[in-house]
Amino acid sequence: MKKILFTLTVLTAITFTSCKDEKKEESKEVEKTETKKEVSYMVNPVETAVQWTAYKTTAKKPVSGVFQTINFDKKMGATPIEALNGLEFSIPISSIFSKNEERDGKLVASFFGTMLNTELLKGKIAFSEKGCEIAITMNDTMHTIPFKFDIKENKVYFKGTMNLEDWNAQGAIEALNKVCGDLHKGDDGVSKTWNEVLINVETTLMKH
Repeated sequence: MKKILFTLTVLTAITFTSCKDEKKEESKEVEKTETKKEVSYMVNPVETAVQWTAYKTTAKKPVSGVFQTINFDKKMGATPIEALNGLEFSIPISSIFSKNEERDGKLVASFFGTMLNTELLKGKIAFSEKGCEIAITMNDTMHTIPFKFDIKENKVYFKGTMNLEDWNAQGAIEALNKVCGDLHKGDDGVSKTWNEVLINVETTLMKH
């Protein structure tokens, strides 16, 4: 009888230990599966800010504003760069905002309004070994410019400079300078609008 009880006790212990080991293995497999779970990134238009800085007067006085609306294609990637590379976007020029309603009206009517098919600014982001370039279409002209960029976790910052002559926008610059007149005059009495525009973009990528 004692032998039978001993045998049962041993079998129970073996079975219990075996079950514990199986549960540990299952737990490890679950942990591995969770660790391997991939993270995807996608640009969030709501968390994207496009700021521009233009210049007036011979002293090059800055005038800044933003575009309040930017539309992106839905594109995902395993990394921020993968999510952004090849991403196309459009910006309605009617969304321009510089905290000056009169100025905004002149920019829409006399600057962009002088151009061809420029209700929307269109662009495409491209990354390569050389860095980042963005192809921008404006005034029925597409031109690619380099952008410096910085990635901090899921935030990406871009900085680049447009030379408006690359988009054949000399006529638009002259039209804007004409309607702005005295507002673009400096201490020397010369009215001037520069063809240089600084662009700063900050965007937050959503994780999935």
